[in-house]
Amino acid sequence: MIGDTVQRVNTGEEIEPGQEGDRRSGAAVQSVDRALMVLEILGAQGSAGITEIADELGVHKSTVSRLVAVLEARGFVEQLADRGKYRLGFTVVRLAGATVAGRDLAKASQARCDALAEEVGETVNLAILEGDRAINIVEATGPAGVSLRTWVGQASPVHATSSGKVLVCEMVGAELRERLGEKLDSFTDNTITNYVKLERELAEVRERGWAYTVEELETGLHALAAPVRDNTGKIVAALSISGPAYRMPEARFAELAARACVVAGEIGMRLGYLPRINRS
Repeated sequence: MIGDTVQRVNTGEEIEPGQEGDRRSGAAVQSVDRALMVLEILGAQGSAGITEIADELGVHKSTVSRLVAVLEARGFVEQLADRGKYRLGFTVVRLAGATVAGRDLAKASQARCDALAEEVGETVNLAILEGDRAINIVEATGPAGVSLRTWVGQASPVHATSSGKVLVCEMVGAELRERLGEKLDSFTDNTITNYVKLERELAEVRERGWAYTVEELETGLHALAAPVRDNTGKIVAALSISGPAYRMPEARFAELAARACVVAGEIGMRLGYLPRINRS
């Protein structure tokens, strides 16, 4: 038994008649709770069979069999060679790895983002791609008097942000549409709202090596971003510099982008990325 790690499920719960919707909702929540308990049991014991898990949960073996079948289909558990025993599957490892990677990325980036923000006098963010949004995981605010209202954890639309354009710049056609959905919302008169123009913009990002936005998300807001790559060369984050249009005019973009690319490259090297050397 694993004591306090897993609490037994009350299998004697009764649902009042006439509350079919509530009953179904309650059953769904109970199933999720039990599935999570299965994962906790396997995490604590290393491996376990259907009977052992059923004993821990205090439910019938058929209930556990159904839960395990679903978890196995999604890769959360896997069956050992000696049939009857299960352990945590690769999906759990992958999700845990993603969390650790995000924390490592933030840790490796904060000091460089702080230094860059101090140098250029604007807000610097590091963002990752999650679904159809760019999520800020690091922020550094420059010493200028007017700062932007941004914060760690903020989700921004990919097509209207410099970070988002960098994060999806290598996606084209169906992959891009599947990621972002059929409709591209408009936020200002400058927002790109059709895929023909967006794909043309992303091709320029790939060629240029960095992205920019001119009042595409908010009126009066400019931003640019450079890619951060991991040891495989994959873009895993985007380093952005953003500021009000009057303080960050387009004339500054090339200068700021050069610094963003350098710092993004330094962060990438901490992740094992080796930039290609141009020998021509």
